[in-house]
Amino acid sequence: MSSTRRLRVALGTWVAIETRAGDPGIEGAAIEAAYTCIDQVERWMHPHREGSDLARVNAAAPHTPLEIQSETWRVLKLARRLHDLTDGVFDPCLPRREGRLQDIDMAHDEPKLVCRAPVAIDLGGIAKGHAIDRAVETLQDHGCSSGLVNAGGDLRVFGDRDEMILLRQSATYRQLSLRDAALAVSDLEATERPAEHQGYYSRTTQHPTRRYAAVIARTAVAADALTKCVLLCTPQVAAHVLHELEAQSV
Repeated sequence: MSSTRRLRVALGTWVAIETRAGDPGIEGAAIEAAYTCIDQVERWMHPHREGSDLARVNAAAPHTPLEIQSETWRVLKLARRLHDLTDGVFDPCLPRREGRLQDIDMAHDEPKLVCRAPVAIDLGGIAKGHAIDRAVETLQDHGCSSGLVNAGGDLRVFGDRDEMILLRQSATYRQLSLRDAALAVSDLEATERPAEHQGYYSRTTQHPTRRYAAVIARTAVAADALTKCVLLCTPQVAAHVLHELEAQSV
């Protein structure tokens, strides 16, 4: 059975979407809707774009209640969970302001928060994964049975599709089969990251012993975030966090 493919620029990189539903019309409409979801995530979670959730949070005076998009709230909740699991190592707050993730009080069951100190949040190390997951969910909601969303090398495969991945290890390559799972990679010395996304790479309190990380998880947002845990945490802490989120470092 044939599938429909599209390739566009989004999230500061090339985003490829391929899906199968048995009807080219359904597949085309599903892909368009998936790109719309990706654009929404980028708009809501961009650290500087006027009107974005992060721009509003970063500009807010301490102790000012804010209501944000439920998706931004979900990503921040996951970030807080990882922050706690890593004893504060995983933190999307840039060091140019005093506030850290533990200074943000988030409501338990509604998309509201209050910052107790000025923060400069950059979700560049986790939002791309969330955008991939939202695109996959949209494809499934439109009746697609299988497919792939690839955003600059971070990808998720769903349905009965098998994707063969080549991971470079020193001078050799390792072949992996990805099925109903996500893969994310991070390189501390990569030069192609969008300039507006600084995130964890600018932190001065950590001394990574690894340059590269690759993680397989059930969701792209988990895989994306966990690569930073593998890079920045001790091996013992990284192994614990991977276990808690049912993921593996490859």
